[in-house]
Amino acid sequence: MALKITVIGTGYLGATHAAAMAELGFEVLGLDVVPEKIEMLQRGEVPMYEPGLEELLRRHVDGIEGASGRLRFTTSYEEAGAFGDVHFVCVNTPQKHGEYACDMSYVESAFDALAPHLTRPALVVGKSTVPVGSAARLAERLAAASPAGAQVELAWNPEFLREGFAVKDTLHPDRIVVGVAGERGEELLREVYATPIAEGSPFIVMDYPTSELVKTSANSFLATKISFINAMAEVCEAADGDVVKLAEAIGHDERIGKKFLRAGIGFGGGCLPKDLRAFMARAGELGADQALTFLREIDSINMRRRGHMVELTRDAVGGGFLGKRVAVLGATFKPDSDDVRDSPALNVAGQIHLQGGQVTVYDPKGMENARRVFPTLAYADTALDAVRGADVVLHLTEWREFRELDPAALGDVVAERRILDGRNALDPQLWRKAGWTYRALGRPKA
Repeated sequence: MALKITVIGTGYLGATHAAAMAELGFEVLGLDVVPEKIEMLQRGEVPMYEPGLEELLRRHVDGIEGASGRLRFTTSYEEAGAFGDVHFVCVNTPQKHGEYACDMSYVESAFDALAPHLTRPALVVGKSTVPVGSAARLAERLAAASPAGAQVELAWNPEFLREGFAVKDTLHPDRIVVGVAGERGEELLREVYATPIAEGSPFIVMDYPTSELVKTSANSFLATKISFINAMAEVCEAADGDVVKLAEAIGHDERIGKKFLRAGIGFGGGCLPKDLRAFMARAGELGADQALTFLREIDSINMRRRGHMVELTRDAVGGGFLGKRVAVLGATFKPDSDDVRDSPALNVAGQIHLQGGQVTVYDPKGMENARRVFPTLAYADTALDAVRGADVVLHLTEWREFRELDPAALGDVVAERRILDGRNALDPQLWRKAGWTYRALGRPKA
């Protein structure tokens, strides 16, 4: 008999995973405690922007004309427990307020709510990013609280989704990592992921602690690479070097590689910063804090880039923001997303506003979320409207739309043709040819 799958938590990760499981041919029940979110998903609408996700969802949601009907949603843990053979837990693990540590309350609540309804053999699969040691503790908690007892097993299957590529990363993962305590968990997950495994996705089996460490280790390595090139940008500015040419040269070394070597205003989002800090906090609890002290400097370099961008902007407008109009192109932490969590672009915009600048923001997809975070900023409907009358333009999120802007057309409406490229993604020659003063992080002034 075909496996039935539940997905607990239907945020960014859960909604994507639920739709992908339906695409792979499984009957899927998504669960969330927020009724409004469930109603939205049941209509085939997603509460966030992710390319291809809404189309995927609408192909499978029960009740939508022409859909497979393999996917539906509920707020009932009782219904989920009765329905599922495999339960994926996809809830959020944010940073604790005032601490570096991870807040496990959502994960623990999900396990505690699900367990009493597991009356037959089942596999619960954690996908959330958690501190190492959590899975072993949760496995004991699950077995103790479930009517089926030891017949309920736990596996840990970390997610590696990139915002903007989440559908592809779920259906065609570059690796599938599973932490298990027994053979049955591995067998069931091989069945769940049979299609991507057949396509060649590596299926890597390990113990609980190692599986929990994979995601935080991967994110820490990426953060280190990004902050390394940003540190080199600081040195290049001091020495009048060019970080773009530097990155190109070292990127040809196969041991280093070209990816994540674009200097800019740093990383943000809902994962990298909080995962980095939670990793440091957990290492301290384990007595291995000295192993990760370098991550403090990685975090520091990253946050320093935002302040440096504010300083460059202040210098560009003559040393002070009062009475100056600043246009900010970009609000999301990365392109192809509407996510503004810990967004460097929005942070820079907010700092300039607090220092007296008149800031107008435009982003192709993140405007609504940006307004909720910074309602006091001005917002424009187009890039052209955002830069109208601006004394300086900041390019802070590398949307394709911004790379394709016409410098001459924008030059006709600004007060001063000055642009600061916070992502090193624009063509300096093109902008300078159109009469703009172009400046980018880690590059010569001219």
